[in-house]
Amino acid sequence: MATLLWRGNWITKARIGSGLVLFVFALFHFLNIGLGLFSPRWMEVAQDLRQVVTRSLPGTILLYTALVLHVALALYSLASRRTLRMPWWNALQFVFGLAIPVLLIPHLVHTRLAHELFGVRDEMDYLIALIWNSTDGWLQALLLLLVWVHGCIGLHFWLRAKDWWVRLAPLWFGLGALIPAYALAGFMTEGRRMHELVFSDVTTRATEMARFRWPDQQAFTTLIGIETGGVRIFLVLLAAAALIHFGRRLLRRRRSVRVTYVDGPEITSPRGMTLLEMSRFHGVPHTALCGGRGRCTTCRVVIEEGGEFLPPPSPAEASSLRAVHASPNTRLACQIRPDHPLTVFRVFLPDGRRGRAHASQGEERRLAILFLDMRGFTARTTGQLPYDVVFLLNRFFDAIVPPILEAGGSIDKYLGDGLLAVFETGTERGSARAGLQATAALSAALADFNDKLTREGISPIHIGMGLHIGNLVLGEIGAAGNAPRTIIGDSVNTASRLEGRTKDLGVELLVSAPLLEAAGVEVTGLDFLSLDLRGRPEPLMALPLKSGCDLDALLTKDAA
Repeated sequence: MATLLWRGNWITKARIGSGLVLFVFALFHFLNIGLGLFSPRWMEVAQDLRQVVTRSLPGTILLYTALVLHVALALYSLASRRTLRMPWWNALQFVFGLAIPVLLIPHLVHTRLAHELFGVRDEMDYLIALIWNSTDGWLQALLLLLVWVHGCIGLHFWLRAKDWWVRLAPLWFGLGALIPAYALAGFMTEGRRMHELVFSDVTTRATEMARFRWPDQQAFTTLIGIETGGVRIFLVLLAAAALIHFGRRLLRRRRSVRVTYVDGPEITSPRGMTLLEMSRFHGVPHTALCGGRGRCTTCRVVIEEGGEFLPPPSPAEASSLRAVHASPNTRLACQIRPDHPLTVFRVFLPDGRRGRAHASQGEERRLAILFLDMRGFTARTTGQLPYDVVFLLNRFFDAIVPPILEAGGSIDKYLGDGLLAVFETGTERGSARAGLQATAALSAALADFNDKLTREGISPIHIGMGLHIGNLVLGEIGAAGNAPRTIIGDSVNTASRLEGRTKDLGVELLVSAPLLEAAGVEVTGLDFLSLDLRGRPEPLMALPLKSGCDLDALLTKDAA
């Protein structure tokens, strides 16, 4: 999953890297402004600490390289795009990103540049006093919001495939609203204080202006000239990028290519666009969770006709396709630019159901799983009425399932007289330990349940369990509208094979060595068996236990 975040060509990676540098700077800058709510001294100290990094030579090079690179990539993106059709969030981020430099240039000129050229002490309270109760003050507040929203959109759509990010979504959305509000509140509080000192109290005005080394009229004239020139240069570059974009579109209209979608329409589109851009341009539904940047494979298509005219995949595209074991005639729609007729099949066809396209893609995680089966169920229930069979099974599950849930596990599926449980926690170690704790508690609960059955004159229930850890694929699998979230993978089969061997060995539980190691359990001196399991190329070391309750001794020993 970590490599998924960095998939794409160098442009994509440069955009992500420079954006992260700028977002971190903006975050601490806004937190610094918010300290104006409490104390101007705290605000000043925090700024001095930040500038130890940002105004050092390495910090300056890193920050301004990231800024120039990010803006340049935005202009390049505008110039090179084949269409301006895009999802609303992408359009919002794009527009905000192009508007930011117009407001950021004056900010940089009257702070860092004023400091370098005229020795101005550009503390937070200097800038706030300079722009308070003016149009520039409103524009700088708008700049704060534009930067924050632009950065948050980029961060969210970069990390949304991470399970921990999705789980903590309420926290991120709360912080996303709180931080700019906090910064603006600090700005307003300090603005009122500085207005009283600099503009309302004649006795303190000269003192404060001397402390800031307030620029004289000539210095302001110079700074305003630089500001105006900087904004004009950016607007010229923006206009040039727009002219290139629309000029290329006009030229492309003279040349077109036909694309036929299997189970879909046939379109004729200007050459030079990616297949994904063609789909969006003509309103053809086409899944693309990463926004068409080549970092995911959800836009992939199978080329049924015309593939011989396409250039070979780039290293970045080939790497993404290898990760999903795609067939040789599979390509990413966001990376190919058809110039000959194509017939394509969209692998993931959106069906209009909100959220299905993302949830059905799946994710890979290393988790503990428990496979459990009741012994002798068929012989036990032969001749019984259906009601009695169902009643016994429900009583059985009522007894053994709560310990699984209490340990943080969940039931992936019930298998008649058995079940498959998975333990989704934040870490591999946590998942393994949750599996061990649940299994021990389950065995204890089963012993209590069997005592009740014995008192009722019913023979006790015996079970077999296989506990293992490994890579699993989690996702919604099934027809649209009826696709439960489930798990698949070789690790599930391994847990099932372990459970199957418990009957031959006369034990209740087999725990794989990889799970014990992942849980941090001391395995020295334990009597492991080497088991040849069907479907595995090599033997698996596993610990046989007469009862799952024996795990308590291992966990207690490990805790000690």
